[in-house]
Amino acid sequence: MKKILSAAFLCGFAMSSRAHSQLEYVDPTIGGVGILLEPTRPTVHLPNSMVRVYPVRKDSLDDRIQSFPLTIISHRLGELFAIMPGSGDPGDASWKQPQTYDLENTTPYYYSSRLDDSLIGIEFTPTERCGSFRFTFPNGKPMVLLANRKEGELAMGEDGSVSGVEKFNDMRAYVYGEFSGPVTSSRSEADGRSRLAVSGGAGGGALEFRYGISFISVEQAKKNLAKEIADKDFETIKEEAKNLWNKTLGQIRVEGGTLAQKRVFYTCLYRCYERMVNITEDGQYYSGFDHKVHQDDRPFYVDNWLWDTYRALEPLQTLLNPKQQADKIHSYVRMYEQTGAMPSFAVLWGDYACMTGNHAAPWIADSWFKGVRDYDLKTAYEGLRKNSLDATILPWRNGPKTSLDDFYNKNGYLPSLRPGEKETVAEVHPFERRQSIAVTLEQSYDDWCIAQLAKTLDKQDDAKLFLTRAENYKKLYRAEKGFMWPKDDKGEWIEPFDPKFSGGMGGRDYTTENNVYTYNWDVQHDLKGLAELMGGKNAAEEKLDQLFREDLGRSSVADRDRSKYEFFATFPDSTSMVGQFSMGNEPSFAIPYIYNHLGAPWKTQKRIRQLLDFAYTDTAHGIPGDEDGGGMAAFVVLSMMGFYPELPGVPVYEMGSPVFEKVSIDLQNGKRFEINANGSSRDNKYIKSIRFNDKLSTALWFRHDDVVKGLKIDLEMSDTPNKELGASEEYLPPSGLKVESIDFGPTEERK
Repeated sequence: MKKILSAAFLCGFAMSSRAHSQLEYVDPTIGGVGILLEPTRPTVHLPNSMVRVYPVRKDSLDDRIQSFPLTIISHRLGELFAIMPGSGDPGDASWKQPQTYDLENTTPYYYSSRLDDSLIGIEFTPTERCGSFRFTFPNGKPMVLLANRKEGELAMGEDGSVSGVEKFNDMRAYVYGEFSGPVTSSRSEADGRSRLAVSGGAGGGALEFRYGISFISVEQAKKNLAKEIADKDFETIKEEAKNLWNKTLGQIRVEGGTLAQKRVFYTCLYRCYERMVNITEDGQYYSGFDHKVHQDDRPFYVDNWLWDTYRALEPLQTLLNPKQQADKIHSYVRMYEQTGAMPSFAVLWGDYACMTGNHAAPWIADSWFKGVRDYDLKTAYEGLRKNSLDATILPWRNGPKTSLDDFYNKNGYLPSLRPGEKETVAEVHPFERRQSIAVTLEQSYDDWCIAQLAKTLDKQDDAKLFLTRAENYKKLYRAEKGFMWPKDDKGEWIEPFDPKFSGGMGGRDYTTENNVYTYNWDVQHDLKGLAELMGGKNAAEEKLDQLFREDLGRSSVADRDRSKYEFFATFPDSTSMVGQFSMGNEPSFAIPYIYNHLGAPWKTQKRIRQLLDFAYTDTAHGIPGDEDGGGMAAFVVLSMMGFYPELPGVPVYEMGSPVFEKVSIDLQNGKRFEINANGSSRDNKYIKSIRFNDKLSTALWFRHDDVVKGLKIDLEMSDTPNKELGASEEYLPPSGLKVESIDFGPTEERK
């Protein structure tokens, strides 16, 4: 028995001590089952690349695959073209049925599985604009179905090549592909779509299909294929994709933590590279913003949902890849030049009218004040200013300002309707409604960011105007109630109003997907002013404590308490709840870090660890809400490393609680940023002491400028909170309307 135990111990030790590449920790199936909302798809792609592929199915526990796309339109917005192997007659109805599968293996660079009935093997690996499928057929009779998902055409040439087009949202996607051996095909059409049933030569056990995608033309798709794949075999393409992912993920190295924590961390880091995507093809790109082909010596990026990504993903990418970040903002400037409006949800076909806010403002301000400046700021500012003053701020709408926008510009808040009052403004979205509190608060922050850029451009009148507008949030705080509260167009408070349940589905009369318990804290740019409204730091701290403790169903207005089932039926996007705090939705991400501003940073450390431990696991249920293409994953990456950009637009980071004992980031300028958290563990989550570049400090925040110079942070971790560290007023992180975004002393000079 002793020998057996010793052997088992040695085997386990060998496995645990074996050197892992960062890529080995990535599991794209984590979060593959949506708890209440959408599953997180196991996307196979290269970082920020056009071609993105996953099996089309309900979620990762669905045992049937419908097909595979040749690429997708956008994160969660649909697929383009379809391919699937089979074994029956091309006219057999079974081709239209999903196929059960097993032995699935998914990595960022390679996918494989096997169909149960036919034992056909399926493999895929990508390049930037191309992909390669390899199918193995035990019966020796290769058969592959290629089809349009949407209106389009597919055809096979005399040489066996495939070309086609698919139409979507006033755009076209083109494909050119080649099979690895002689093939024949039969073609059919229905409902404006084509289908090719492709048969390989008799006795062939394998058939490969390699293809290029273009948004310009079939000829360009053919050029993309020739440039990126040419004569490379499947294994070479796969190895090159693997090497690129190893290089990308290897920019951040961690030590310590558990295997599960490393799996969560690196899987989230991989998800931070799903978008934006570079759609440039040989120095040109097709823009869905003006429907023209443009020549440009810089990449053109699309697919960004700024409501989701400005908070964590964009600040993370600014830290990791500032050159690419400049190219992305340059792309947004081009979009503004092409349309006359600064986009927010820039997808392939243009600015997708979605969510709320003018959130290109915090993204651009944050990048600019962190030194990312290789783009035309004056033109970018022009677009941001125009969006704020001359365009509509109504949810899920684009276009010129409306009567409600005129009201906002004059009175400083978006008015709400009373319960039962009929909407009379035609431009208001019938389902999304006004979301009046959320719009007012988010616009206040966006305008604050515009004010910072105005000062940079020496536009003093604009700076004064937008700083005044940045205080608009105060007009909706009802002090005697302790909550943000809706007002009508006469300036009267709406009654009855329940901060927990009012507003209909998702709170949309007043808020966005979350209730007022969440939006009470959506004042990132003036946490000092918000605390004053709440009665001071101590009162605000107590209110923040209560957020995490408040019952789901107990109502302060209704004549009865409600069940948690009623809560989730009303707020399905508020997931992974801790009291009234929603870990599964973006407006909550910054909330645990607010304790840093209230003189209780030890509570930030406690809460962040609790939230990371319970909400983010390495299982199919490991993502607590809609992941949003890196929006949520970046919060996890930053928080697990131990710091967070609480206020995009101010070039500082705040400490949380590092999960790992050591984090090392290789910066693009050749410097290295290190965090050493001595003794960090599940219990040792509190920061006992902190040193910046070997100098003891009592502040728990640091500047981006110091990071890019090669900052080293040394922490002593403990199981007992140091309630004095970072608690005094003079050591609180900067936040307030009058804060100067770039005027902070060096980190090492703070005591």
